[in-house]
Amino acid sequence: MGKLRIALCITDLQVGGAEQNLVELATRLDRERFAPAVYCLGPRPVEPSSSCVPALEAAGVGVFCLGARGLRHAPAALWRLTRLLKQQQPDLVQCFLFHANLLGRIAARWAGVSKVVAGLRVAERHSRWHLWADRRTSRLVDRYVCVSQAVADFAAAEGGIAADKLVVIPNGIDTTKYPAPSPADLGGLGVPAGRQAITFVGRLEEQKGLRWLLETAPEWLDRLGGYDLLLVGKGPQQSQLEALARQGGISDRVHFAGWRPDVPQILAASRVLVLPSRWEGMPNVVLQAMATGLPVLATDVEGVRELLGPQAEAQTVPYGDTRAWAARLTELLSTAGLAAELGARNRLRAAGEFSVERMVAAYESLWESRARRA
Repeated sequence: MGKLRIALCITDLQVGGAEQNLVELATRLDRERFAPAVYCLGPRPVEPSSSCVPALEAAGVGVFCLGARGLRHAPAALWRLTRLLKQQQPDLVQCFLFHANLLGRIAARWAGVSKVVAGLRVAERHSRWHLWADRRTSRLVDRYVCVSQAVADFAAAEGGIAADKLVVIPNGIDTTKYPAPSPADLGGLGVPAGRQAITFVGRLEEQKGLRWLLETAPEWLDRLGGYDLLLVGKGPQQSQLEALARQGGISDRVHFAGWRPDVPQILAASRVLVLPSRWEGMPNVVLQAMATGLPVLATDVEGVRELLGPQAEAQTVPYGDTRAWAARLTELLSTAGLAAELGARNRLRAAGEFSVERMVAAYESLWESRARRA
């Protein structure tokens, strides 16, 4: 039998969690068995440091960017994607993220590709129409890859997806890249010399629970005099969050670093990762922190317990429980040896349970089992 031609379809190729997972998959596939190509609905990213394209092309993976810059361009992107799939006739289409999931399955059907695998990366509790659109077109999907059991449970219960279509493949990470050998100089990001960083990494948006984090911050920053809060990322809530920091009298201890290409180095220079999310799927940044050997304080949302395993109880609190959050964070950073112990256990678990090799092998097995069926 010849190589399986795999079309990897994603919304855009700016560096992010789903995008990085796609790169790991596309560049690590067994090329004796698979021939991957990447189809991006959006335009080719301009800035190399924030683009996944160079890594893909350096590995010899073809990249096709369709130029969509919003919903008004969706019909044109769908037409272009259908035309490319007709020309190249992949054996299977694997999609990532909502818009690529939706357009990818339609284009595959129009192009005569019968095997489509969709990717579910989050328990979508905000845009309920996403669930409706997915359910209405689920007949076009052969299998759904869920990044955690929690997402699979949500997809069945809230999304109405047939349980026998759901497969769980957790995210993977290359632990040889963590911790970064050269920690970042946090002084350049606003953290004064002699102070340590409590770090958040992610988009500044409603899902991530940052308004609650900033509202609680005066209480726990007051207890942790040697620490500042560092927010790495950009998003629509930035101006609101900056205003909250000013109103709380903590603007001198909350630093907005914007989007950064050196997250591994920033994590290596931090003392703890915080993730106050309202909902998730399986947050890659928690896995990055674990591989770095950091302790984590996260809300008890989808995928977090599956990542942290036996150490989850010491590193999670319910979203909105301000007292528990402040107490747990203070304990974690004030108890001798606790942060180091949790960080060491986190790293062992990341390496043992969430290797990138395990993730790639699981996708390879799934694709072969579906695409080679008569």
